[in-house]
Amino acid sequence: MAGRIPLVLLACGSFNPITHQHMRLFELARDHMHQTGLYHVVGGIVSPVGDNYGKQGLVASKHRLAMARLALQSSHWVSVDDWESQQVDWTETVVTMRYHYDRIAAQYHNSKDPPTASDVPRLKLLCGADFMDTFKVPGLWRDDHVEEVVGCFGLVCVSRGSLQPDRAIHESDLLSRHRRRIFLVREWVHNEISATEVRRALRRGQSVKYLLPDSVIDYIREHNLYTQDSEMKNKDVKLRPLTMQTIQD
Repeated sequence: MAGRIPLVLLACGSFNPITHQHMRLFELARDHMHQTGLYHVVGGIVSPVGDNYGKQGLVASKHRLAMARLALQSSHWVSVDDWESQQVDWTETVVTMRYHYDRIAAQYHNSKDPPTASDVPRLKLLCGADFMDTFKVPGLWRDDHVEEVVGCFGLVCVSRGSLQPDRAIHESDLLSRHRRRIFLVREWVHNEISATEVRRALRRGQSVKYLLPDSVIDYIREHNLYTQDSEMKNKDVKLRPLTMQTIQD
C-alpha cells in the first residue's frame, strides 16, 4: 500500500468483559479505512479504562487486561495496552490519545532510518455507534476535548444495530463541524453482543459460549468474575468524568 497514510486505531472503553463485538470493530474499521484508498492500517490498540472510572459492575483492570490479552492472542496487529488503566486517577480519552500518539511518533523517530513526517502513523479513535451518544451527556465531555479528539485526531465509528451515529453528528454543531474527520463504518452483518447482557447472563448462571472467546470464559470462571456481588460495585457512584467536571467548574 505504497503512498498511503499509515494509521493506528485506538479503542478506549471498559471491556468489561471484552467480547467478539469489540474485536470485530477493529476488523471492520481496518477494511473500511483501506477501502478509502487513503490509509494503511498498521496497528490497533485496546486500552481498558482505569478502575477509578466509577462505572457500576466494573471489575478490576488486572482482570480486564488479562481477558483482553487472551482474546487477542491470535491477532497479529491488535495489541492490549495497560497505560491508561495503570494511572492513579481516571484519564480523559484525549489524554490517552496524546500519550499513544507521542509514543508511536517516538518509536518511528528512533528507528534506524530517520522517517519523514508522512511516515509517522496517524492515530484515530475507534468506537461503536453507542459511543456517539456520550457526546450528548451533559458534563461528560469538555468541548475542547471533543475538538481535539474529533478535529485533530479523528474518529472511526462502526454502526451497531438500529443506532444511527449520523444522527448524533447531525444533532451536534461541534461534531457537524468536523464531520469530514469522522469515518462511519457500516456493519452489514448485525452483531448485537453487549457486554452488559453478557454480565447479566453470567451472574444468572447462563451460557455465554460463542459470545466470548473460550479462553475468556475459562478465565471468568477461574476467577469467579461477574457475580451478583460484583455487579453492585460502584452502585450509586457518580462517574469520575462528571465529578471532575464539577471540580473544574
